[in-house]
Amino acid sequence: MKKILIIGKRGFIGNSLYKYLKKFYKVRQISFKDLGKFKSKINNFDYVVNTSINENYINNRYNEKFDNDLKISKLINDKKIIYIFISTRKVYPSKANVKENTKLLPKSNYSKNKLVTEQKLSKILKDNLIILRVSNIIGDKSLTKKIHRTFIDIFFENIKKGIMIDNGNAFKDFIAIDKFCQIFKNIIKKNLIGVFNVSIGQKVYLNDLIKWLNKFNKKKLKKIKIIKKNDSFYLNNKKLMSKIKIKNTLTDLRRYCYQLSKNKFS
Repeated sequence: MKKILIIGKRGFIGNSLYKYLKKFYKVRQISFKDLGKFKSKINNFDYVVNTSINENYINNRYNEKFDNDLKISKLINDKKIIYIFISTRKVYPSKANVKENTKLLPKSNYSKNKLVTEQKLSKILKDNLIILRVSNIIGDKSLTKKIHRTFIDIFFENIKKGIMIDNGNAFKDFIAIDKFCQIFKNIIKKNLIGVFNVSIGQKVYLNDLIKWLNKFNKKKLKKIKIIKKNDSFYLNNKKLMSKIKIKNTLTDLRRYCYQLSKNKFS
């Protein structure tokens, strides 16, 4: 049975992966702060993934001392260990049908830092690296620590204020946390290596997504129309999905949003 080490115990992605993957693999989860005590054991695993992040890494210009992934990669001596780096779709420009070989255009400190880490890990780990450029993840983050605000965080913040945003025709790409975990499991099962977009792979109109998430919300909301620059996008996920061959559709996302809405509002 493959052995997987998940680093990060307080975050949404790390906890979700742990709960799901332990049904299929031998999984250990530790916090990043305990890495020093654990470094002699890191080479006992087949896969290592980091889900922890330093707040300075999100907000400031790149500095190695805030790069958790780089620190972890330097502890790996066994050349058979595969490192899974969770990157972001924000390394790309905002446009439709973005492929893995699209010219990169990170704009924020966060996305620029993710790209720097991608490059550094590629030099250290060479062919033992999986880079996942992940779109917006949808899920219930209420019981986990939130350092990095995402679409779902902003949605629930607005709902608490009695606000529903009208995004016009803006669209983005999303993936439900349950589907992300399933994809993650199959990447390991198929022994994949390389750079992959992880997403639903098609336009998801924000107003549709908000409607799905509000399906069971009986609270009266004030609709506010916002006008902002066009940053609509969606990723081309065919490179990955052709290899793992699992169902990953807009219907799956809508069904997950309905269930999340029912859990939160019923």
